[in-house]
Amino acid sequence: MARKRFIIEMGMGVDQHGQEPTVAAARAVRNAIAHNALPGIWEVAGLDHPDQMIVEVQVAVPYPEQVREADVLAVLPFGRKTLTVEAGGMIVQGRAIAEFNDKNDEMIIAVAAVTVYIEKEDS
Repeated sequence: MARKRFIIEMGMGVDQHGQEPTVAAARAVRNAIAHNALPGIWEVAGLDHPDQMIVEVQVAVPYPEQVREADVLAVLPFGRKTLTVEAGGMIVQGRAIAEFNDKNDEMIIAVAAVTVYIEKEDS
């Protein structure tokens, strides 16, 4: 069996208040998958269930060591999921607001790529 790329979706997410890289990363993944449907999983690839998809997520975000992997992958409803987190994204100076429990004035921006693979017999 060989893995074949089926689709790649990209997204961006921001945590304006709270300074949580996990929140920004999860929002980036949600943004990447928000406007797609994958009928080709059944109609073209011939899978019986969406959990047969292989879903690889790459996220670039400030403070990658703080990202909670399970929280980011929970955004994806189906598939055999993996996550790679790397340093990247952006920090933008915003405004700390006490009522939001801000730690500082940083807005955390993450970018994500979600790649869906299917396993096909070599031909």
